[in-house]
Amino acid sequence: MSAEILNLRQFRKKQARSDKEKQAEQNRISFGRTKVEKQLTKALNEKAAQAHEQGRIDRNGDGE
Repeated sequence: MSAEILNLRQFRKKQARSDKEKQAEQNRISFGRTKVEKQLTKALNEKAAQAHEQGRIDRNGDGE
């Protein structure tokens, strides 16, 4: 019936390391892209925005 004894200082350090590693992984995903990948993403976004804008119906106030 004995509980496992934990050293809180070690537990906090282990938890902090784990949190930092999760943040580092997110940063690698977000910021770890090459210049070419960033340019490709920008070009695709601009193309999608242009296609969306072309599909817009321009309505005049004269009922046509």
